[in-house]
Amino acid sequence: MADHSTLRVPSALTGAVDSLAADWQSGDRIARLWDGDATLWTGADEGRWLGWLRVVPPADAALESLDSLLRNVRAAGVEHVVLMGMGGSSLCPDVLRQCFGRVGEAPALYVLDSTDPAQVRSVEERSDVRRTLFIVASKSGTTLEPDLFLRYFLARAREELGPRAGARFVAVTDPGSQLEELARAEGFGHLFHGVPSIGGRFSALSNFGLVPAALMGLDVRLLLDRAAALRRACEPGVPLRENPGATLGLLLAAAAAAGRDKVTFVISPAYGPLGAWLEQLLAESTGKDGVALIPVDGEDVGPPDVYGADRLFVYVRDQSAPDVEQDAAVVRLEESGQPVIRLALRDAYDLGAEFYRWEFATAVAGAAMGINPFDQPDVEASKAETRRITAAYEAGGALPAEQPILQDGGIAVYEDGINAVELAGGKGERDLAALLAAHLDRLGPGDYLALLAYVEMTEAHARPLQRMRQHIRNVRGTATAVGFGPRFLHSTGQAYKGGPNNGVFIQITCDDVADLPVPGRRCSFGVVKAAQARGDCRVLSDRGRRLLRLHLTGDVAAGLNRMADLVRQNVQC
Repeated sequence: MADHSTLRVPSALTGAVDSLAADWQSGDRIARLWDGDATLWTGADEGRWLGWLRVVPPADAALESLDSLLRNVRAAGVEHVVLMGMGGSSLCPDVLRQCFGRVGEAPALYVLDSTDPAQVRSVEERSDVRRTLFIVASKSGTTLEPDLFLRYFLARAREELGPRAGARFVAVTDPGSQLEELARAEGFGHLFHGVPSIGGRFSALSNFGLVPAALMGLDVRLLLDRAAALRRACEPGVPLRENPGATLGLLLAAAAAAGRDKVTFVISPAYGPLGAWLEQLLAESTGKDGVALIPVDGEDVGPPDVYGADRLFVYVRDQSAPDVEQDAAVVRLEESGQPVIRLALRDAYDLGAEFYRWEFATAVAGAAMGINPFDQPDVEASKAETRRITAAYEAGGALPAEQPILQDGGIAVYEDGINAVELAGGKGERDLAALLAAHLDRLGPGDYLALLAYVEMTEAHARPLQRMRQHIRNVRGTATAVGFGPRFLHSTGQAYKGGPNNGVFIQITCDDVADLPVPGRRCSFGVVKAAQARGDCRVLSDRGRRLLRLHLTGDVAAGLNRMADLVRQNVQC
């Protein structure tokens, strides 16, 4: 087991962390956290959301029920498991899926967390419905996307399996939820409860993470043993500077106070998928009330001169097989004076410890930053706008008509009021290259660029987005992020809307080559995705964010590559 008690504080932040640590020690704040004292944060309802603190180790009966589930699934000849959820219900299983791969004779796990019709179809094509177990994961049981996924795949299962279809479904939801009622009515094969006092993004070590982990054939006991060891290191009796969760949390808060609010992950390839989970935990927990830790995941590590003074680096290193080039790049960053936090994983089961460490650290950072890390008010604002748009479609059969202000080949530009006026500069500019350059010229010191791509999440689409962000990072020294929509709405979307106004956004939407209907609904998956994008755009605009909205009317990969070329040609130092 890796030693979790030796987290080194970067010299640039030592004084600030020492000051915070002294304050926390004198106020006995770790004990207050374990006691559920809401005044440690904002005095709201924070004490109601601390169930994750004691979720490990679980009761023996809970582990036995997971063992029984895997035995039953194997006996039924199940070859594929499809996890349908969003945000905290899907990101941890997706990390485990990618980091562990397929385990022995256990079923292969697929994760569906996008209403993009091409992505829904891709999951359907990879899994034989007759040999698939479907997990519907929703804490509240009312989340839009899992409801749509369930409607679609329950209808498909009925076509193939008839009245036995419900037995191939598993619900993971809080007790008494609407989903639990539906699961019982439809005769679901299994029902697992969440813990009401654990919010979605803190649920990795609850049934939302453990049910798919068990079905993948993981050694769940070992995963939880690693987490339990980290928990013991975070308990009140441990000296604060030896507490790995508290030290990390104070480091994050000190960095934010010093203007180093872009938490940039450098992660060994074996554990790269962990970044998406960390992204949600940090952004959705801290991005509110005009403050935020902005996570930067997936940026290729560069030379020191492409980074500004707004970065805090976190190096998650594969202890058994480190990447030599990453090691050297991180050393160069440290030698240049950039603060770097180093974490080491012995093997993939250490992810259990990291889940706990980061949950604890996020709670500590939230307290030190003076915010409630357990709510997500701006995510709810975007959901409300989406519901309004989809309800209008259900009533009238069409989305509100829109006209682009510019059509340049396969790329259309749509205005959102104040941003269109500012970009035109009063000159009526109607050239795509000039609009892109003008928009990116709005980036200033301490800002970040976020590409919000409502397209299918594929390597062919990710490559040009990565080219764009890397060029901007290299020539402007700007932190960058890429989010695939609507997935990011349940993650970084909170920080983009509720954090400080230091983001510059490009929203990218597309025509769907082939849509998919949603059984029992007038709207299709494509319509829902379009409504989510429009709702996201509306809320960003209402919050005064710097936003450019582009729509791809032809081949998506070709459109993204053209955008990347325009950025490279027209955006310089």
